[in-house]
Amino acid sequence: MSIEIDRVNKRFGDFVAVDNISLSLNNGDLTALLGPSGSGKTTLLRIIAGLEQPDSGRIRFHGQDTTDLHVSDRGVGFVFQHYALFKHMSVFENVAYGLTVKPRSQRPSKAEIRKKVMHLLEMVQLDWTAERLPSQLSGGQRQRIALARALAVEPKVLLLDEPFGALDAKVRAELRRWLRRLHDEIHVTSVFVTHDQEEALEVSDRVIVMNHGRVEQDGSPEDVYDTPANPFVYQFLGNVNLFHARVRDGVAQIGQFRIPAPEYAGQGESPAIAYVRPHDIEVLGAANDESLHTRIDLVSVVGPTVRLELQADDSSQTVHVEMSRGRFRELGLVQGGDAWIRPMNSRVFLEDGALGAH
Repeated sequence: MSIEIDRVNKRFGDFVAVDNISLSLNNGDLTALLGPSGSGKTTLLRIIAGLEQPDSGRIRFHGQDTTDLHVSDRGVGFVFQHYALFKHMSVFENVAYGLTVKPRSQRPSKAEIRKKVMHLLEMVQLDWTAERLPSQLSGGQRQRIALARALAVEPKVLLLDEPFGALDAKVRAELRRWLRRLHDEIHVTSVFVTHDQEEALEVSDRVIVMNHGRVEQDGSPEDVYDTPANPFVYQFLGNVNLFHARVRDGVAQIGQFRIPAPEYAGQGESPAIAYVRPHDIEVLGAANDESLHTRIDLVSVVGPTVRLELQADDSSQTVHVEMSRGRFRELGLVQGGDAWIRPMNSRVFLEDGALGAH
């Protein structure tokens, strides 16, 4: 089931929630709508679902115009941040609910319902909870039951709104991996909303980055992380260092560093910003012609990773660096000591908004 979003707009008073968005979401893909609060991602999801009506534009499922169809006629399944399970019903009854309320002519037999519900509970690895109440389950387990309930009615489209937002970090990470494996098994066209960059990059086939009701970038997780379309995407997708630069005729100058920028060939001298991720800065144990001297202000060890805050001699800017513990030990670095750095990979944007990459 492919989903076509055709020039959709939605306002709430003076606030533009969705600003003329057109997208085609591929059949069988797991697509993330990623963005900060107020970016329009949840409103767009609700328009796809039929919970909100667009002011203009159309929604089509597999070529069929569903814009004016009632939510119950669209064949969508939902999973919300707050599980929304019926507290007085057992796990089995919660998962079976969508099947038991179908019109009599479409309703499976009790035996068929039982077989299907138990199969779904096995799929989400919770068949042993069938007779329990939701209050007897953990948050992560309740969310898996909510997903089983959404899948019971065999939706054409599965929509997930911050599905793991109410859970702690460890459970979130486990459920992300579990959702990816489950999706690879069932291949239902799925769209999920998140503000968590790591979640979007890890789980999805495709990431749509939104801001102020518009699409900033649309591509594979690798595309949006490795080649951000603009400064907003770069800064939203993880930590980044910003360096003032000058660009002239295919070369970007960051202090003493000269970085080829062939996309600016013929460019007159212009101010620019170079974006460098913390793991893209090499730390050296001694000076060389292309290195910058810094002082190590802070060392933080986070599992296998060491994070450094460095102070450059010629500016008040703090430079953030990430490296392996092995490399940190090898260099003999200490807080308060010296380190020499150089950017290994950067992306340069002209300050007037034009972009380039390196």
